[in-house]
Amino acid sequence: MDVSVVVPTLNSRERLASCLDALAEAVPTETIVVNGPSADGTSGMCRDRDDVDVLVELDDRNVNVARNAGIDRARGEAVAFLSHELAVECDWLDALRAGLADAAAVTGPIHRHLDVGWTTEEPEIRTIGGRNVHYFNGGNAAFTMEALEAIDGFDERLVVGGARDAAHRLAALDFEVSWLPEMSVAREDDSAGLRPSIVADGGSGHDWGLRYESLAYRLVKNYGVRPTVAYRLVRHAVTDAGSSLREVLSGEARPSRWVGNGRDVFVGGVRGIAAGLRARWADRSPRRNPNGWSARSDRAVAVHDTR
Repeated sequence: MDVSVVVPTLNSRERLASCLDALAEAVPTETIVVNGPSADGTSGMCRDRDDVDVLVELDDRNVNVARNAGIDRARGEAVAFLSHELAVECDWLDALRAGLADAAAVTGPIHRHLDVGWTTEEPEIRTIGGRNVHYFNGGNAAFTMEALEAIDGFDERLVVGGARDAAHRLAALDFEVSWLPEMSVAREDDSAGLRPSIVADGGSGHDWGLRYESLAYRLVKNYGVRPTVAYRLVRHAVTDAGSSLREVLSGEARPSRWVGNGRDVFVGGVRGIAAGLRARWADRSPRRNPNGWSARSDRAVAVHDTR
């Protein structure tokens, strides 16, 4: 199976170089780097490498735009997405190819090296609206081209949560997502700072307004206004409010911060609900993606293609 590997990146030249070094050992069919408006010499580094087949330059910082721009240039039967901060392990490509023989999408664990040793991830599955949603990490996932075409790529309306949104839409169309322990990637340095590629998929960021706007948008867009959607929004808000309140009581945060976070959650949630309703009306098909891959063709400002 021909596999195109898309690596979105932004201002991470050194980490990208390590990622590409490991990827070159796996020998994919083609490697496509999609570079946001970086200012650290990423473009020159990629053009000088023989293992980068296509370099796509963007003026947009949205990782979902970068993913769709990679799909634009991919020629493989399958497309894998790899974070520039991760290094593939020895069996990654073989596991990916074997998994896609039986499933429309595959994902695997990220091994992180901490001071106390190695840690890894487990598969995450939720039942929402009668669907079994198999979540995947957008920095380590692969899809058949058929599946990407069916869901119309990633939703560019989302700044965070694009991978989780795609998981909901794959479930709606009955595409299977397989968890492959052998499809593993590694991250040596787990710094305390937030990692843009992970936060961009809606993980652990602390921009409460953006987080809840994304959460409300993707739930309402995919499931409509129903009790289970309201329950999930309220449950998340109560859990996060309790966590923030504990920080206030322990002296780690000021009461004004707790109040401000609550305001951001409410405003973000209202915006997300409104946007989700508009998107649900704009695309009433099961793919629920009015801002997807087919919505535009002007993402790239420059393309360096050596194929």
